[in-house]
Amino acid sequence: MKGLSPEVERRRRLAIRILPLIAAASFVVGSIAGAPGPSPEKGAAERFASAWATGDYAAMYRELSPAARQEVSAAEFALAYREARDTATLRSLDPDDPGDPTSKDGETIVPVEVAARTVAFGGLEAELDLPFAEGGVDWDASLVFPGLRKGEHLESQVELAPRAPILAADGTPLAEGPAEARAHQIGSAAIDVTGEVGEAEEEDMEALARQGFPPNTPVGVTGLEQAFNARLAGRPGGKLLAVSGDEGSSRVLAEAEPRAGAPVKTTIDTGLQETAVAALAGRLGGIAVLDARNGDVRALAGQAFSAPQPPGSTFKMITTIAALEKGVLSMDEEFELSEGAEVGGRFVENANGEICGGTLREAFAESCNADFVPLGPKIGNDALVETAESFGFNSPPALYAPKIVARVEPAESTIPTEIGEEVDLGVSAIGQGEVLATPLEMASVAQTIGNDGVREPTSIVANRKLRPTQKPERVISKKTAAELTELMIGVVTGGTGYAGAIPEAQVAGKTGTAELGPKPGEEESEHPQQRKDAWFAAFAPAEKAKLAIGVLLVEAEAAGGEVAAPAASEVLSAGL
Repeated sequence: MKGLSPEVERRRRLAIRILPLIAAASFVVGSIAGAPGPSPEKGAAERFASAWATGDYAAMYRELSPAARQEVSAAEFALAYREARDTATLRSLDPDDPGDPTSKDGETIVPVEVAARTVAFGGLEAELDLPFAEGGVDWDASLVFPGLRKGEHLESQVELAPRAPILAADGTPLAEGPAEARAHQIGSAAIDVTGEVGEAEEEDMEALARQGFPPNTPVGVTGLEQAFNARLAGRPGGKLLAVSGDEGSSRVLAEAEPRAGAPVKTTIDTGLQETAVAALAGRLGGIAVLDARNGDVRALAGQAFSAPQPPGSTFKMITTIAALEKGVLSMDEEFELSEGAEVGGRFVENANGEICGGTLREAFAESCNADFVPLGPKIGNDALVETAESFGFNSPPALYAPKIVARVEPAESTIPTEIGEEVDLGVSAIGQGEVLATPLEMASVAQTIGNDGVREPTSIVANRKLRPTQKPERVISKKTAAELTELMIGVVTGGTGYAGAIPEAQVAGKTGTAELGPKPGEEESEHPQQRKDAWFAAFAPAEKAKLAIGVLLVEAEAAGGEVAAPAASEVLSAGL
């Protein structure tokens, strides 16, 4: 028999050498293919824990077994976890990778290490044994929080921190003592600034619960008490408990000491605050007092930064500035004597039908509508709005840092960006129409003029990190500020604001009387009596301003020079 050819023999030997390698490779591949993958329970546990960490209760519910879903609805399931979250004041949940399934007490469980951080009780780490039945997690109510055992539920014993005081600029407590019995050293005069402590609004309850405050805990509800509640109230402490439903016994899962609140130091001058409240004398309106050098709030009484009203002729400060800077008015201007002016087909009378005019100084001192109404169309929409906005109109007032969120934010003073026809520009130029302002805004206008044209943020807090982020801004030139100061001095020395004068210093001011419409029953009258708001904005001393003030008396039944100017003089005199 012939032997194999050399080529065939070579191929046969090569095959013999390769076959074991192929067999070995096939064995490895077969072993890999036949190896068990991750268990369904472990995968479900991982999805359940990941969804829990993000608060996705619907995704968690989908991992429950059919039998468990028969016992608890999706809504009940989510509610149980939300209640546990609030009870524990849960801040974050960080589950580790699930372990391998194991058997415990006759059921399959997947262990998951969970780290929880709470607001009031500190942190804890616990192993959660996630039980499984056919089709998913065999859920029960003990799984709502790490560390609970079957038959236990979550409770808390909260210890509140001492509430910190609100202080005046000199350290005098404006509000101090426990939340349920706040005391005010200067009496009710402080409450216009501090606000009050009371029962929280229903919509705030859930957020407060997550911060550790039990239901009915007194919290700040108005003013600085509300705006700085988190700082003043501190952080609650206490114990987080696992309570046995059958025995009533409990275990401590986590505990922490309460952290006292931090004081809020304001820029308020207690003497000025008491005087401002006394000067308002319970009347509807508001008084705002600013440090003319840096804009800090020295006193706030009544509706000093809320409920904007038409500013009337105090707005002529802005109109005059806009006209001077645009060049449509000069300090040497002369006006004809008249009882009013027609603009856009409408005749606008001077106050009380008076005849006035003459020089700009005389017209400004007498607040002559006939001379200022025509300035509106001459200045034009854009320049008038731009000037008003440079003084703070159409922007939220800056009382504190933007991160501070108050339930009632200081109201914006506003002017329409598109005022309208000539007649609308005319009435806007005298602070009527749709122009609205607060005493705080008009005090800020006076502060800017008295500060050589530099507008300062109106901070009410002294704590550096809590102050507004706005920077001082030059709004008008020193020359224009000096010209307005001269005109405003004339208002007090020989015009409508003579009642604003004080013996301590020269006051520079501007009166305003805003007409709100006919009094009830006067609507059909040929010359109806008007409902009136009385205004006065000023600063003093005129040569080097220290204080600026804005006064509003709503429906005062008298002109600004008659009732608002005396209130301002009382405050300025006390402060200087």
